[in-house]
Amino acid sequence: MQVKQKEIKKLLEIVFDTSSYKKPKRFALAIILLLVGIKIDMIATIVCISKRQVYRYKKQYETEGKAAITKDLRHRPVSELEAHRKILDEELEKRPPATAAEASERIFSLKGIKRCPTQIRKFLHKLNFKPQKVGMIPAKADLVKQREYHDNDLQPRMQEAVEGKRKFFFMDAAHFVWQAYLGTLWCKKRQFIQAPSGRERVNILGALDPVTKEVIKIITDTKTYINSFVVVELLEKIRAIYPEQAITIVLDNAKYQRCDFVTDRAKELNIELLFLPPYSPNLNLIERLWRFVKKEALYSKYHDSSLKFRTTIEEVLDSTATTRKEAMDTLMSMKFQLFDTKTDEKGNTWVRAA
Repeated sequence: MQVKQKEIKKLLEIVFDTSSYKKPKRFALAIILLLVGIKIDMIATIVCISKRQVYRYKKQYETEGKAAITKDLRHRPVSELEAHRKILDEELEKRPPATAAEASERIFSLKGIKRCPTQIRKFLHKLNFKPQKVGMIPAKADLVKQREYHDNDLQPRMQEAVEGKRKFFFMDAAHFVWQAYLGTLWCKKRQFIQAPSGRERVNILGALDPVTKEVIKIITDTKTYINSFVVVELLEKIRAIYPEQAITIVLDNAKYQRCDFVTDRAKELNIELLFLPPYSPNLNLIERLWRFVKKEALYSKYHDSSLKFRTTIEEVLDSTATTRKEAMDTLMSMKFQLFDTKTDEKGNTWVRAA
């Protein structure tokens, strides 16, 4: 009896599955009624099928089990585009189209198959294409140096940090102006937020530990800018927290960070400063943190005072290693955006994600 109950429970899942079509539901219901001892003619009446069909269901279930019910024998026509899937995939990847209409025209010119943009859009999704905003790489960025820096400097020290052999931080400054940050909301009517008056801002120099997701920071007021004295103050703060451990800090080439005052004090504190190649924000993990702060604290949110504005930002930064750690683990994956250059047969050079 217990076995029969388990069997009925599994069949009921098919009956109540909203994504399933009619045939497996009828099949499963007929078998359930058979299992509980209902007569064939009564089952045919309840399920609205012939007695012959009930016998057919019974025989199929006895020989194939549950697989006979879930088997989908519906006819599904195959698009002509599928026959040219590989070629179209390669061609569209070489030169991505801006719109589905453009892709439709190019497919027609390549293979003579005309389809509306809606059908082409579905086909592009099957090929794992999706609309993505084109990114920008600084004109002076050296992609070769970025890769060498990533392989020879970043990765070995990050591995030591994961193993607990050193503390590793990404340092950068951010300046959040007290203003309206407009975002997107799911709503029935368009929402509006009041823009604050004045140009007050919150200046933050932060150091992010990518392993623990902890942020060590110094926040200054509107009138105080981030300068070399603030950088040295943060270095001393980090050394005070970790007095015995080897420390490496990744930072960009801002003048107030690369001056002799900062580098000399870092040597005294026995802190290694690992300067990024020029124009390489993609290798500084803390850049993601600033975007995260905007998303969590600023976009589509109204702050009626500069104090509340600052407090909200601080609350996000203070919770990166606690209540927001799960989101940070996904965001701070320690995988970096690197690039390769490719040249097609026409001599066009494309920069693509590696």
